[in-house]
Amino acid sequence: MPISSSAFVRTTTLLLIVGFLALAGILGTTIWLVERSQVYFNEVVEARDARTTTVDLRTALQDAETGQRGFIITGEESYLEPYQAATDTIDARLADLERVLLPYPQAAEPMAKLRDDIALKLAEMAQTVDLMRAGQREAATAVVQTDAGKAAMDRSRQFFDALIRAADERLTTGVADQRAATTALRWVTVIGAFVIFVVVGGAAWTVLTYTREIAAARREIEAAKENLEDRVSERTADLGRANEEIQRFAYIVTHDLRAPLVNIMGFTSELETNVGILSAYMAAAQAGECAADGGSSGSTAPSFDEARVAATEDLPEAIGFIRAATRKMDGLINAILKISREGRRQLKPESLDLPELIGTSADAIHHQVADNGGAISADIAVPHLVSDKLSLEQVLGNLLDNAVKYRHPQRPLEVAITASHVPGNRVKIAVKDNGRGIANTDHERVFELFRRSGVQSQPGEGIGLAHVRTMVRSLGGDITLASELGVGTTFFIDLPRDLRSHLGSQGK
Repeated sequence: MPISSSAFVRTTTLLLIVGFLALAGILGTTIWLVERSQVYFNEVVEARDARTTTVDLRTALQDAETGQRGFIITGEESYLEPYQAATDTIDARLADLERVLLPYPQAAEPMAKLRDDIALKLAEMAQTVDLMRAGQREAATAVVQTDAGKAAMDRSRQFFDALIRAADERLTTGVADQRAATTALRWVTVIGAFVIFVVVGGAAWTVLTYTREIAAARREIEAAKENLEDRVSERTADLGRANEEIQRFAYIVTHDLRAPLVNIMGFTSELETNVGILSAYMAAAQAGECAADGGSSGSTAPSFDEARVAATEDLPEAIGFIRAATRKMDGLINAILKISREGRRQLKPESLDLPELIGTSADAIHHQVADNGGAISADIAVPHLVSDKLSLEQVLGNLLDNAVKYRHPQRPLEVAITASHVPGNRVKIAVKDNGRGIANTDHERVFELFRRSGVQSQPGEGIGLAHVRTMVRSLGGDITLASELGVGTTFFIDLPRDLRSHLGSQGK
């Protein structure tokens, strides 16, 4: 379906709006998902930092406790190396943990208790180490056996374990949230890309289709421009031919109508002369000047024989010739009116079954052909034709009637009717007979009004083929013939396959 300029603008605008909305949606969703991913990432980092700091602090306390117990048990200073290394970092690690938990006000009270427990444990360990260095093993053991340090350490471990579990849960949740955000971002990207591809594809298809139509229209315009000169020349030739036909028609009409008028004028003059003779004879008879035997030799009055011839021979003959000339003129005028009426008749294009129409026309003369041993054949390769049925029936009827009328007296009549497609979306119908033929000099003359060819052995006024040409040209076609005297004649009718295209081009 062709795309109009307004439809192209509407479609392109709609596609651009859809593409803009899709791009804006993808951009907004992507930014939001990236922000959420960043939040989840920050939470994971915070949880990881909290876990790492907690584990480091717990490990330092455990190392310090292990070194303290080994020193108490063995008294070897080497066991104090891990103790000393751990106690040097505990304060820093405790400060790191407080910093990590600072955004969470609910952790302030547990952190205060943890700091107290760590201080208690560190004080116990420092006291026992000092007692061992002073050689007071039993006193150091007694301090440990009070379980105050152990209880502080147990509370610290519980805090560490709870904090590590919370960090692990937070890490698990953060990773899942990040994975979900990544999946959502992937789907948004895929769907958005699909929408954009559809929009771009639709826009490309619309532009290509519209461009193709513009290119086709441009080619048609260029072809029309190229053919314009030919069409103008063709129309000019048609106009010239029509003008020539009008001039020829006017000449023929004036010439053929003048002949009866000349006859009428001549015989009217003769009629006037004869009436004068009778009037003079009547006047002389009334004056008693006419002799019974034909008039005296010195009289100027008409004789009885002259009056008798004028009344019984010359007058009836003149009246007869006048009537014949009048009938001739009436026939010519009626023929002209017939052609004129045919040219003004409104054509009615309809789909015709051409084989059936030709068969019906052939059936109308079948008995006339068959009576003399002749035959009619048809080879119709055009099943359908859009034209005016009445005009086409009259054309075929006239040609077939002419074939019967002008058949050769020494052989049976053979008529062959063919129809075929020809270039230019046209149809050619040929009506061929083996009649008496037409002389070469009369091939164009027979289509003129009141003109006939050959021996005038058949009645007629010479309007049949002129009428046929008028009807064929009104159907957007033309008629020509090929003939050889004594051999036969073939009439070729060239018609558009669809009369509506011809009528439409005439209306433009």
